[in-house]
Amino acid sequence: MPERTDWEAKARGVIRGEMARQQVTYAQLVEKLAEIGVKEDERNLRNKVSRGKFTAAFMLACMEALGTTHLAV
Repeated sequence: MPERTDWEAKARGVIRGEMARQQVTYAQLVEKLAEIGVKEDERNLRNKVSRGKFTAAFMLACMEALGTTHLAV
């Protein structure tokens, strides 16, 4: 079974990959999250994604904010 940090790296990669695919910056993601009612500041968002430690609900909120309808894991 993969180590916990392996899962965190995968989670981080999903969000970063989708941001890169859509050419969205952290600042832009903060704005998009705010539009759906999720309050984050850019510094906190960067740290959260960098660590890869966030809830599934937060990851889904990011995908919703980015307009992602399908996700390849």
